[in-house]
Amino acid sequence: MNRVKTIFCDIDGTLIRHHGDALKQLQSDPVLLDGVLEKFIEWDRKGYNIILTTGRKESARPRTEKQLEKVGLFYDQLIMGIGGGPRYLINDLKPNSEEATAQSINLKRNDGIKSVKI
Repeated sequence: MNRVKTIFCDIDGTLIRHHGDALKQLQSDPVLLDGVLEKFIEWDRKGYNIILTTGRKESARPRTEKQLEKVGLFYDQLIMGIGGGPRYLINDLKPNSEEATAQSINLKRNDGIKSVKI
């Protein structure tokens, strides 16, 4: 059975240029990084669930949503307030399978997601 893939993707420094501090990030016009919109279109056509994550505080949701709309990014969910420290994804294996059900991709800040293969 082929199940729909779910992509959890950070915003600042991964999708939108990171400016160095949270306040400047909220006050600046967002700059979409290389290949982001094309990759989102590809994932959407494949029916993937796109969940955006960010360390931005929940109180910044309205401004964050406006920035994402301004650069044309669409998504299924937006999870805010997860902090800036290391992040771990923990998932179970499917019965009778040793195939990994969770993976991680780490990118250099502000390089974009053009080269990501999922």
